[in-house]
Amino acid sequence: MIAELGPSCNVEEEFSRLVSQYQWQLLHMCAMYLHDSAAAEDAVQETFLKAYRALPQFRGECSEKTWLMRIAMNTCRDMTRSAWFRHNDRRITPEELQLPVQQNFFDDQREELAQAIMKLPRKYKDALLLYYYQDMTQDEVAQALNTSPSSISKRLKHAREKLRILLERGQNREG
Repeated sequence: MIAELGPSCNVEEEFSRLVSQYQWQLLHMCAMYLHDSAAAEDAVQETFLKAYRALPQFRGECSEKTWLMRIAMNTCRDMTRSAWFRHNDRRITPEELQLPVQQNFFDDQREELAQAIMKLPRKYKDALLLYYYQDMTQDEVAQALNTSPSSISKRLKHAREKLRILLERGQNREG
């Protein structure tokens, strides 16, 4: 995309715009994914570093948000594969993630839902996080996860069913 804008486009200005526009969305998604606010901040920084390096070659074949989310999810996956990360307790509550007031939308029920989402297998969790928490379309989620829109549709359907079961179990324990 930036390559199409020509010589008048400043990479630093474009990058600054991307950071200001997407930093909170990326931080929220990375924190949900990693269960750790400090690791999420590191993942977002790494995401933006990778994006900055690749920005001149970004051709706009997908949206900026899809492109950044794909980089962020891959970064989070890489972090979770490290031995150090696997041996540390990385659980945070949504309240521990400091988000702007307009984005801090968790109440008790949504916190319970977020905790249930994090218990799902990765392919379901990824699809749900992007679709519901990042307001991406099924096509955008498919692009971000390098799969087909029909696969995302199936993943979302299965994920909702698994969530329903998890949430019903939780309510049965309380009652």
